[in-house]
Amino acid sequence: MKISSLTASLLAVALAATVAPAMAQNAAVVNGKAIPSAKVDALIKKSGQPESPELRNRAREMLIDRELLEQDALKRGLLEREDVQEQLTQARLNVLVAAEFEDYVKNSPATEEELRKQYDKIKTQFGNGKEYHAHHILVEKEADAKAIIAKLKAGAKFEDIAKAQSKDKGSGANGGDLDWANPGTYVPEFSAALTALKKGEITQTPVKTQFGWHVIRLDDTRDAKIPSFEEVKPQLLEMMMGDQNWQRTKFQAMLKDLREKAKIQ
Repeated sequence: MKISSLTASLLAVALAATVAPAMAQNAAVVNGKAIPSAKVDALIKKSGQPESPELRNRAREMLIDRELLEQDALKRGLLEREDVQEQLTQARLNVLVAAEFEDYVKNSPATEEELRKQYDKIKTQFGNGKEYHAHHILVEKEADAKAIIAKLKAGAKFEDIAKAQSKDKGSGANGGDLDWANPGTYVPEFSAALTALKKGEITQTPVKTQFGWHVIRLDDTRDAKIPSFEEVKPQLLEMMMGDQNWQRTKFQAMLKDLREKAKIQ
């Protein structure tokens, strides 16, 4: 029985309609084995690069190469080798442990007690609860700092010297202005010298830090506004959950608990 040309055309259209979606789901078919387009998408996403036709083609070709190598390795019986099996077992274990770590940290947020301890720790950085507005001049040699102090005593303008001589180019361009800051944000030597000054005073001897020699002037102080625990609680939680040291400590505690409950001979 012959099929009319109209019937044949309709069958062709119907077949194309069913095959096209299936083909669209695959990036390639290698020796009969499909490589889903989703794998290309995942590889592009993992690369962190913006998607482009060129990148998509490179990802597709990479997956084709991997598939060809896998098929050839299986054909040659490499999967049956003892050393390969050991490596696969170790790789599986590594993936599982990494997944366990990620899942535990994600689903074990910092406790209220841990958050409050972190809050109290941060509060101590505010020292006496005041903020300081200061200017400074940073130079390499102690002799240069002493010469600057002598010039200031003779009536030279602090801001002019800072612009001309300070090694701290950020503040130097602004006449040495450090703006308002908590003394705890500075290195200890600088902080101690700053908080010992009275409003309007300049350090009478150079201050040595890891950065060089400083001449410091205290302009003013004000009470620091310390936000309440409840105000910063969300930020504290986000900060702690992203802290790798905290994550490791949390995970080690969980592992210790598992060991205590396990029967190990």
